[in-house]
Amino acid sequence: MSVYDLAVTDALLTTTRAVRKRLDLTRPVPEDVIRECLEISLQAPTGANQQSWRWVVVTDNEKRRALAEIYRKGADEYLFDGYRQAEADGDAQQIRIFDSARYLSEHMADVPVLILPCIQVLPNMLEDPDIMWPSVLGSILPAMWSFQLALRARGLGSTYTTLHLNCATEAANLLGIPDDIKQTGLLPVAYTLGTDFKPAKRRPLDDVLHWNSW
Repeated sequence: MSVYDLAVTDALLTTTRAVRKRLDLTRPVPEDVIRECLEISLQAPTGANQQSWRWVVVTDNEKRRALAEIYRKGADEYLFDGYRQAEADGDAQQIRIFDSARYLSEHMADVPVLILPCIQVLPNMLEDPDIMWPSVLGSILPAMWSFQLALRARGLGSTYTTLHLNCATEAANLLGIPDDIKQTGLLPVAYTLGTDFKPAKRRPLDDVLHWNSW
């Protein structure tokens, strides 16, 4: 017998969407809400218990605008090409995704909180990237997802973006991020317009499941 309410837990896990067009760009996000969600994220598993995550929270208007411009610079070509390909393929779902991604790029500066999840990476950690990169990302991605789930439970939304990493050096210079701290993404955070999110359309489990062998 579960010690948790499975209906509530499963609803949280299956309806935490990548939120772009439904971010409320007009409602302020209190600092204590961000801190509370980040405190929860620190309970996520971390490789060798190194706890090497770092979080850069950007609320300053000028820095948000500058970071949004860096994001747009890194994103525009990819988003334009992706939208054009989706149109050529007649893929309605991908058209909606790229349309919402372009919307976010155009309005990133208006999102009240921008958060860069980072992780400390030592030089010797990159000697064998096939082993170390999964390990490095495995120490930050669980914390990021915990943070996003905590936001969702409080009526906020976010989406995991990485396109600004095409210009990661510019972002590091803007925010004074040290050389041994690697950015792993950018999370725009805001309250959501409504909370009626639903499970997404996904491929059947048996299409992607391999049991005991491929």
